[in-house]
Amino acid sequence: MEEKTIIQVLAEQKEYVEGYHPEKWVKRREEQLFEFDSPLAQVVIGVRRSGKSTLCHKILLEHNVKYGYANFDDDRLANMQVEDLNTVLSCIYQIYGVDIKYIFLDEIQDVDGWHLFVNRLLRTNLHVVVTGSNAKLLSGELATHLTGRYNEIHLFPFSFREYCEYHNIQTNGLTTKVEAETKRAFMEYITNGGFPELQNIRNKRGYVQSLLEAIVTKDIQQRFKIRNVDVLRKIANHLINNACQEVNYGNIAILLGTTDMTIKKYVDYLRQAFLIQLLCKHSFKSKERIRNAKAYIVDPGLQNNRENSFAAENIGWRLENVVYTELLRRCSNDFLDIYYYKASPRSKEVDFVVCNQDKAVELIQVAYDIDSDKTFNRETSSLVKASKALHCDNLTLIAFTQTRNVEIDSKQIRIVSAINWLLNI
Repeated sequence: MEEKTIIQVLAEQKEYVEGYHPEKWVKRREEQLFEFDSPLAQVVIGVRRSGKSTLCHKILLEHNVKYGYANFDDDRLANMQVEDLNTVLSCIYQIYGVDIKYIFLDEIQDVDGWHLFVNRLLRTNLHVVVTGSNAKLLSGELATHLTGRYNEIHLFPFSFREYCEYHNIQTNGLTTKVEAETKRAFMEYITNGGFPELQNIRNKRGYVQSLLEAIVTKDIQQRFKIRNVDVLRKIANHLINNACQEVNYGNIAILLGTTDMTIKKYVDYLRQAFLIQLLCKHSFKSKERIRNAKAYIVDPGLQNNRENSFAAENIGWRLENVVYTELLRRCSNDFLDIYYYKASPRSKEVDFVVCNQDKAVELIQVAYDIDSDKTFNRETSSLVKASKALHCDNLTLIAFTQTRNVEIDSKQIRIVSAINWLLNI
C-alpha cells in the first residue's frame, strides 16, 4: 500500500480527533478498568458502535498525553497487509512526531498478523491501545501471541445509568416529577436501547439495519468466508425475535433447511461478533450446560428497529435481557460467572445464578409485574427452592416498581425495583 494514501488517511483522522471535546462525553464505567501507565496493551472489545473508540480517545485526551492514532475501519485501508504496518508506524511518527509514547490502533483485527506488530511495539516500550469487534480474533490471537501482556476490557452500549446521564435525566431526587421522568426514561431505554449514536437519530430503523448488516457482512461473512449469508441473517433475526429463550439448534435447522452443525457454527459467529450473548444452564454436567444455552441480545434497541421485526412486546423479557447485560458488566471483571437454574424440564427456572467458581453467591429472579398473588408466589417460590438446592441465601427479585424485603419459608428475599437496581441505588 502506498505511503501517500496512508498519510492522507491518518492526517484526515487526526483532524477529526482535534475536534473532540471529551469533557462533554458520558463517563463510562469501563474507564476505571484502564491500566493507563501499564506496559500491557489495553484492548477494548465489544459490539460495533458501542463507543469503543470514543472511550479510548476520552481516556487518552483526559490524561493529556500525546498519542498517535490509526483507524483501520476505513475503506481506503481495506487491503492492508501486515507488511504495511511498518509504513503505518512511519506515517504516525511523521504526523504526530517521534516523541509519542502512546499509540491507539482502532479496529486493527482485520489485518492478518496485527498481533505481531503490537508485540513489537510493546517491546519498544510504547503504550498501545487496541480496539476490535470480534471476540475470537482478538482474544484468541492475544492469548497466543501476547500472553500476559494485555488488559482486556469489554464494552457494551450505554447502561441505563449512562443513558440517563447522556439525556440529562435526574435520578437522585425524591420528587414525583423525578420519579416519573426516570420511569419514562426507563421505558424508552428498554425500547430503543443504548447504542450511543442512536440516541439523536430519528431514523432509528435505518441505523439499526445498517449496524446489523455491518455485523453480518464485515464481522462475520468476510472473516469466516460464509457463502450462504441469507441463512446467517435469518438466524440473527430469529434469535433477536426470540431473545431470552433456549436455542433449539435442531428446530432452527429444520426451519431453515440446513444442518444442526451449520446452525451451531453460525450462532457462535454471532456470539463472537457480540451481537448475541449465550447463557448456560447451571449444571455440573458440561453436556447440559452446552445443550441448553439461552440467547440474549447485546442491546434491546435491536428488537424493534429493523426489518423482519416480530419480537414479542413482552416487557418482562426485555427487562430480563437488560438485567443480563448489566450483570455481564458488573461480574466479568470480578471473575464471576452467570448461569440460569432449572432443576427439571417442568420446573420454574431462576433467571440468573451468579457464581464464584462452583459456588452460587447470588440468585436473581426478574419479573416485570408481581402485583398478583399468583405471580408473586411463583417467582418467590422458585427462588426459595433454588436457594435450598444451591445452598445460597443471597436472594434478589427485580421487579418494575417495588422495593422491599420479604421473608418466605425462613428465606430473606430482597425485592428491588428495576430502576433502582440498574442505577445501583
